[in-house]
Amino acid sequence: MRNEIEQVGPRLRAARQARGWTLEELATRTGLSVSTLSRLEAGKRQASLELLLPITRQLGIRIDDLLPGESGDPRVRRETVRRDGMLIAPLTLDRSPVQAFKITYAPAPAPPAPRVHDGFEWLYVLSGRLRLVLDDTEHVLERGEAAEFDTRLPHSMTAMPEGPAEVLSIFSASGERIHTHLGGA
Repeated sequence: MRNEIEQVGPRLRAARQARGWTLEELATRTGLSVSTLSRLEAGKRQASLELLLPITRQLGIRIDDLLPGESGDPRVRRETVRRDGMLIAPLTLDRSPVQAFKITYAPAPAPPAPRVHDGFEWLYVLSGRLRLVLDDTEHVLERGEAAEFDTRLPHSMTAMPEGPAEVLSIFSASGERIHTHLGGA
């Protein structure tokens, strides 16, 4: 536990430096003193929620990001599933903050009924052609094309009739739950 706490300061420093901010810039944004921030980063000041909340909000990170992740086997060993004409291969660990999948869509003569749910989706077409119906507008994405959309818009996806489409999909947590567990689009 002590070793984990000792990593908070260096992780704060790394997050600040990744933004290209000086201690002075972060101090101005958080309302904390340069001295306090410097001592936190050096491990000479005990980290508290009162101090960490404004810092993490400004840096755009979570408090969890300051703690070391679980070490162990980084390989993803989750089962591929077949559902609603899709072959879904997980590419991230179950506990990852975002979820990535390689999804193979079966060809279909027409798109399925559109669905809506909370979340965001980012996708990249690896092979084939993907029909994305988004808010009543049909888009055909070719190999090498990408799309990003708010899943609160009515949407559906399928491969074009001539053959399957392989897609790399990245979901926010809420979007992943709908698509891979509850029978989403």
